[in-house]
Amino acid sequence: MTDTQTAVGVVLTDIAVQKVRSLLAAEGREDLSLRIAVQPGGCSGLRYQLYFDDRALDGDVVTDYDGVSVVTDKMSAPYLGGASIDFVDTIEKQGFTIDNPNAQGSCACGDSFH
Repeated sequence: MTDTQTAVGVVLTDIAVQKVRSLLAAEGREDLSLRIAVQPGGCSGLRYQLYFDDRALDGDVVTDYDGVSVVTDKMSAPYLGGASIDFVDTIEKQGFTIDNPNAQGSCACGDSFH
């Protein structure tokens, strides 16, 4: 098995969990969750959003990764099934990356659903 933990349809790597944990520590708030959502927009009609949230919405899918709460709303969950979320920190790029098998193609913005 790889260094990932499986949520309901979403995979968050251990490196991503560690980064989220350090960001939460910097915020100084233990009541925040990492919300992962798919929103209208982008070049193919949908784009990803990752942000800290203190809300609990009806139908949320909540998964705990060693104390880090990851939340997906019920409308986004079908688009994120099997998606893998990682964190990269290289000279070329720093940030969270999403590898989503539901994306049928790609475009310049990197967020593509067909």
